[in-house]
Amino acid sequence: MINSNHLENLLNEMTIDEKIGQLLQVTVPFLTGASSEGQVTGPMEEMGLHHHSIRQVGSVLGSVGAKEVKQIQQNYLKESRLAIPLLFMSDVIHGYRTVFPVPLAMGCSWDVDLVKKSAEIAAKEASVSGLHVTFSPMVDLVRDPRWGRVVESTGEDPYLNQLYAKAFVEGYQGEDLQKNPETLAACVKHFAGYGAPEGGRDYNTVDMSDWMQQEYYFPAYRTAIEAGAALVMTSFNIINGIPASANQKLLRDTLRKDWGFEGTVISDWGAVKELIPHGIASDEKDAAKKAITAGVDIEMMSTAYLNSLNDLVIEGMIDEKLIDEAVLRILELKKHLGLFENPFRGADEQKEKELLLSATHREIAKQLAIKSSVLLKNERKTLPLDKSQQIALIGPYAESQELMGPWSLAGKQKDVVSLAQGMRNISPGMNVNIAKGCNINEPIENGVQEAFDVANTADVIVLALGESEEMSGEAGSRTELTLPNVQLELLQKIKSCGKPIVVVLFNGRPLDLREVEEVADAILEAWFPGTEGGSALADLLFGSANPSGKLTMSFPHSVGQVPIYYNYFQTGRPKEQLPDEDRFASKYLDAPNEPLYCFGYGLSYTTYSYCDLKLSSNTLSINNKLDIEVNVKNTGQTPGEEIVQLYVRDLVGEVVRPVKELKDFKRVHLDPGEEKEISFQLSEEQLRYHHTDLKNQSDTGDFEIYVGSNSSDTLSMSFQLEKNEGGAYENNRNI
Repeated sequence: MINSNHLENLLNEMTIDEKIGQLLQVTVPFLTGASSEGQVTGPMEEMGLHHHSIRQVGSVLGSVGAKEVKQIQQNYLKESRLAIPLLFMSDVIHGYRTVFPVPLAMGCSWDVDLVKKSAEIAAKEASVSGLHVTFSPMVDLVRDPRWGRVVESTGEDPYLNQLYAKAFVEGYQGEDLQKNPETLAACVKHFAGYGAPEGGRDYNTVDMSDWMQQEYYFPAYRTAIEAGAALVMTSFNIINGIPASANQKLLRDTLRKDWGFEGTVISDWGAVKELIPHGIASDEKDAAKKAITAGVDIEMMSTAYLNSLNDLVIEGMIDEKLIDEAVLRILELKKHLGLFENPFRGADEQKEKELLLSATHREIAKQLAIKSSVLLKNERKTLPLDKSQQIALIGPYAESQELMGPWSLAGKQKDVVSLAQGMRNISPGMNVNIAKGCNINEPIENGVQEAFDVANTADVIVLALGESEEMSGEAGSRTELTLPNVQLELLQKIKSCGKPIVVVLFNGRPLDLREVEEVADAILEAWFPGTEGGSALADLLFGSANPSGKLTMSFPHSVGQVPIYYNYFQTGRPKEQLPDEDRFASKYLDAPNEPLYCFGYGLSYTTYSYCDLKLSSNTLSINNKLDIEVNVKNTGQTPGEEIVQLYVRDLVGEVVRPVKELKDFKRVHLDPGEEKEISFQLSEEQLRYHHTDLKNQSDTGDFEIYVGSNSSDTLSMSFQLEKNEGGAYENNRNI
């Protein structure tokens, strides 16, 4: 068994070039044995890498398949003087071969255990295919749907994001990475604040106060680290004027000193060299100096370290100890994964055949897709559909298998169940006529007329609309959040048929749905639902499953409202407290302040009533907990699962406090007519927040409790937090 002394001895045997090689990550085509070997072109060719550098590289990005990984590792070790194995990393974001719904969709399930299970399955499939590290979870807090990467986040709430961050890390890593080869090391990203770019434009400037970072943006990163995440990836943006990959305060002070992180820090793709266009490094050498000094251990897909670190040491501009500590962290990660004992780790072609896309994995993917879908509208009980109805299935997503969404690299379209196929599987003899109508962004000759003709023969119309996969994700920023015009034109034409319309949406972000909402009788938000998307949606459309998903990101009325989120700060002139005719309130002249669909919103095929909210006391102190009870009843005719949400407002704080903050939630199954008493407990610790001195403590005084089905529709009661001897309660964490 390799121990820390062995690693120290190994480090002492390494030449400076071998050390620097460990800090470089390249993509698969550079390595001997890769299926794409010899196809290094374009920007990769410009990196100027040579064989002697490649045989010392420490990690590889983007391999797919056990056979290829084993071949690369075997060939690499033949040429490695010290037989230090390669690390294989990839973007396993929402599943490997079995693709689950995108993370924003998973967030809307409010099912933390099922999300953790999806990470376990992703780790099993990816590890038997030879991978060691996943660049997941992305725990960036998001409030602006113009930013395409909201699709990779679980939403706008810091508390919920913390729960999911922990679930993903524990799901990927299991209890012991070294003992269990069917696991992956998790890399939490993007540290820090990447989810708040100005204008919602990817890679753009982020500017926020230290207080805002600590209170809202840092908690999910820290939770992931406390859950044991083995790596942290730096973000592309600046923090306090300095790009994350050169930010010593962020990486050495906050991450390592304050939070105690001892794992590996990796840059995002090319981020070290990008310090030059950022304007804080004069050249590649300066970039290398600033990144290694800040604490970046692995440079992904640029060669500032390779080309400059040796010279920097020789010239006395950095201490070689900086390189040694980075190398040692990488070696520790390889030891932790058991690679020195077994450089092939879990790679196993036979297990690949058994595990990848297994029936069990597909069933979990289907269940998560069901729970992730959100019913936004259902007028006149248009849904669920009746199998005896004549149905027109229309739209660019009617038969499309492009349902996996961004970052589904190992997924294959041929494995995806389309909406049409899912409906056929429900009832092979069902009367469904299909017309595409248009492409996602382009018209089809006579397509609208054909769709109109098909719609006219139907009892009910299902319109499958949405964004393309490329319209969200990295570099997928948009200034308009409506559906493409060609789809809106199709919608208006179909409206003229006068038939009930069900819109099923496939997208990676909240959209401006005003035109859709005006026309559709029912709207089902499917997101990008993954491999089993069509099966899940068919179950929902025909009532075999009852929708239970709730939004974890607000849907705006228009792009002019964004960023928009539920836990906003009240102003000195809140429109709610001023007369409607008062111009001088905080409001728009041409739109409401409120979102079209709020955080926590989601309908069901049944209805629920809330009553009899009770508190065990009208006071709370550090010595007790406040018991909160509410009665929830299924007042409809269908069994369902309701997500009961608990919010709190601190009415007077040292700094302004949000109008509501999610503190807890519970899933409850209710049969028709069934009523249950739902209980929560609230502690003083849950009322703590960061003050101006960045201490995390609570304030005595008045609070409001809200319990309901979403962030807007709630019952409320008041209580007081009592003083202790010091007048406030304090600790260093608030999870």
